[in-house]
Amino acid sequence: MNFRTPLFCLLFLLSTPAVVSANAITVTDYSGAVITLDKPAKRIVSLAPHITENIFSAGAGELLVGVMAYSDYPEAAKKLPIVGSAHGVSIEKVISLSPDLIIAWSSGVSEKVLSSLKGFGIPVYLDEPKTLENIAKSIEDIGHLADRSSISKAVVNRYLRELTILRDQYSGRRAVSVLYQVWHEPLMTLNGSHIVSDVIRLCGGRNSFADAAVIAPQISIESVLAHDPDTIITSGVGDELPASLRLWEAWPQLSAVKNEHLFLMPPDILQRHSIRLLQAAEILCEHLQQVRNILK
Repeated sequence: MNFRTPLFCLLFLLSTPAVVSANAITVTDYSGAVITLDKPAKRIVSLAPHITENIFSAGAGELLVGVMAYSDYPEAAKKLPIVGSAHGVSIEKVISLSPDLIIAWSSGVSEKVLSSLKGFGIPVYLDEPKTLENIAKSIEDIGHLADRSSISKAVVNRYLRELTILRDQYSGRRAVSVLYQVWHEPLMTLNGSHIVSDVIRLCGGRNSFADAAVIAPQISIESVLAHDPDTIITSGVGDELPASLRLWEAWPQLSAVKNEHLFLMPPDILQRHSIRLLQAAEILCEHLQQVRNILK
């Protein structure tokens, strides 16, 4: 074989492993993919509001160059360019910002968009925290990728200490059955694999629909009546119970209605996979304790 032919050169290149810098930064994301950066990220695009929060928590907020709509916490996030919303991501906008790292929410971005972004050669970290402990991993990974480990580890250690205190406080208490109502038309809830269920478990609660086959199942009034949850909780703003929650008053035989255990939770702190979930957990735990006090 002529060792100078183009075919030999191509075969040689394909059989030669890529050279990785000795100073390369490596983490494994939630999909199991290994993300490797030759140097710390300097321009980051976040593809979910909770990811934006976690980037700030990791001490890398000043490296953000683009975020998704409703990335409104902390206040500085509101000033950043928007690259998409729940309806889709503008790939052109993302590319125009010249990111060297994209952090995407697996459940919030389509495979088509992810494939397109990866096709441009930009490292994409897939984030999918399903437990309260996972939030610590997300923040620590971001800190590592952005060379902010000293900050992210301190934040994570404090978060895990507070989580342990709350878990110790409520573990072993009487279980309270909970329906978490995501939406009312159609009636939807969450199964046991969602992080909201982990918050419920932390507080000594039991998700009535934990065994549902899909993460956000549509359920019937009849199934709720059959489960007869001790409390029904939904998310919303304001102090007054919304009509979507008061609809259950049409079934006074329900334990949650009979004992007036219909509760409203602030959506931004309960529905985002960030350290503010502990604030939501404290509120939820207090609600469930109110339920226990009646059930005694």
